[in-house]
Amino acid sequence: MFNFQIDAQCPNTRARVGSFQTPHGVVKTPRFMPVGTLGTVKGVTAGQLLETGAQMVLSNTYHLHLQPGERIVEAAGGLHKFMGWNGPILTDSGGFQVFSLAKLNRIDDEGVSFRNPRDGSKIQLTPERAIGIQNALGADVAMAFDQCPPYPSTENEVEVACNRTNEWLERSITSHKKEDQALFGIVQGGCYLHLREQSVRTIASFNLPGIAIGGVSVGEPVEEIHRIVRHVGPLLPEGCPRYLMGIGTFAEMAIAVANGIDLFDCVLPTRLGRHGTALVRGERWNLRNSCFKNDHTPLDKSCRCEACTRHSRAYLHHLIRSEELLGLTLLSLHNLTQVIRFTNAIGQAIGEGSFSEDFAPWLPDSKAHHTW
Repeated sequence: MFNFQIDAQCPNTRARVGSFQTPHGVVKTPRFMPVGTLGTVKGVTAGQLLETGAQMVLSNTYHLHLQPGERIVEAAGGLHKFMGWNGPILTDSGGFQVFSLAKLNRIDDEGVSFRNPRDGSKIQLTPERAIGIQNALGADVAMAFDQCPPYPSTENEVEVACNRTNEWLERSITSHKKEDQALFGIVQGGCYLHLREQSVRTIASFNLPGIAIGGVSVGEPVEEIHRIVRHVGPLLPEGCPRYLMGIGTFAEMAIAVANGIDLFDCVLPTRLGRHGTALVRGERWNLRNSCFKNDHTPLDKSCRCEACTRHSRAYLHHLIRSEELLGLTLLSLHNLTQVIRFTNAIGQAIGEGSFSEDFAPWLPDSKAHHTW
């Protein structure tokens, strides 16, 4: 039911092309996964999402538990039917909300106690509860419950979080009963590489169907992300998908792929789109700027999204300046298409044996000019 095979590898880096078989289809890696926190990628229909090239999407356990509730989703036939998406789905465990909602929660060895931001009621999220919710949601991939420490944290604080994450992983595995759902473990350790190494050894010892690097993009400098990925990537088990959580910028994805990472997710493409910013070959263009007012050329003539094939920069500028919802949707579709095209292009280059040359400009210490 779940199988991962490596289809091609770069001879000069650890980059690889893979195929991850799930109950709802094959995910070709490397692959960017759009984020649909509440069972929807904001402003985008499931049909439009498919046209961006998306194969797998991510939703969030904590937020879906609050609204509408996992039992409603389960009664609808699971998250796939509820949101009208027939492809693979991954659900985060809610562990990231331990970090992002720190002011609303209290952490102990049992789990995390939250104050519901909607009505102030108390919610306790434990490994057992997080897995139970994900079982009910019915995603193809569930994430183990973990503690994501903020940046900066002391070595002792991070070590405590790592130990707790290990204990919670064991409880997550014990609670996970759904055979048609894969469970991924999450490597923590902050910026302390020896703690990352210990975490990898522990997570890998359980031989789970996949493994993730968590606890990055939580406030640390981008150089720290690179340092962690370069060190941890090569330590991860080879025979399963490797997932770098919360990363979706071009340079960071290219560097991660070069170090053996397969899957990515990030809210950035749609968040930028909702604020009037377009991604064009890795650059960020603010469509509010007056320079686009009389520009009747496509946003990116090489892009096949609806924003680029049917509309001009001037029209998109008009929509954004007029605060029309269509403009935000079109830019979100464009940005998702751009990021997915980028990971597709990486995969093609790996298969053709040209990744280290074609994507050298995205890698450290290169003075080349990218051609993508």
